Amino acid sequence: MQQESARRSNRDRTEATRTDLIDAARKLFTEKSYAETGTPEIVAAAGVTRGALYHHFSDKQALFAAVVEQEAQAVADEIDRASPPALDARDALIAGSDSYLAAMRAPGRTRLLLLDGPAVLGRAAMDAIDNRNGNRSLREGLVAAMRARTLQKLPAEALTALLAAAFDRAALAIEAGGSSEDYRAVLMALIDGLSTARPQAPAPARTR
Repeated sequence: MQQESARRSNRDRTEATRTDLIDAARKLFTEKSYAETGTPEIVAAAGVTRGALYHHFSDKQALFAAVVEQEAQAVADEIDRASPPALDARDALIAGSDSYLAAMRAPGRTRLLLLDGPAVLGRAAMDAIDNRNGNRSLREGLVAAMRARTLQKLPAEALTALLAAAFDRAALAIEAGGSSEDYRAVLMALIDGLSTARPQAPAPARTR
């Protein structure tokens, strides 16, 4: 029993150290950028040794990847909470879209996920992170809407990639001071433009 308790205690300490490193690194990466942050600053802010850092992460880039993964997961969780299965497919897609824009307003998140992330990790690695998180949620919403026949049937991967790029661009523009209402209106118009609904033809003019 004591042995099991000791193992659990060691696991808890190990997890706490990892969490402290990720939290400290996130704060520094968002305040100063990845390039301007050194590992000595990170270990000092986390209150751990340099050895502890390299026990958990092979280098600064690996720690940065863990920070980015955690941020991407947080965004995906917010999208999933906003678009439960009980919602109509189109309503879920709209709610998830709104949730993404709201989630990306967290301080430093656009820098981590949209600027430094691709620059530091590379496009392929960043795409893999996105596809496990926010893009996965978007793709599931699009596929559900296509199955419900409220959205035109289109190649899911290509549609996800292009819409995700539009949402990312909107998040960056809003972060830079652009009108969130304007960007949301355009994004909603894009989604509605993919709808299977067609405007009704005008009724023929009456003749006397």
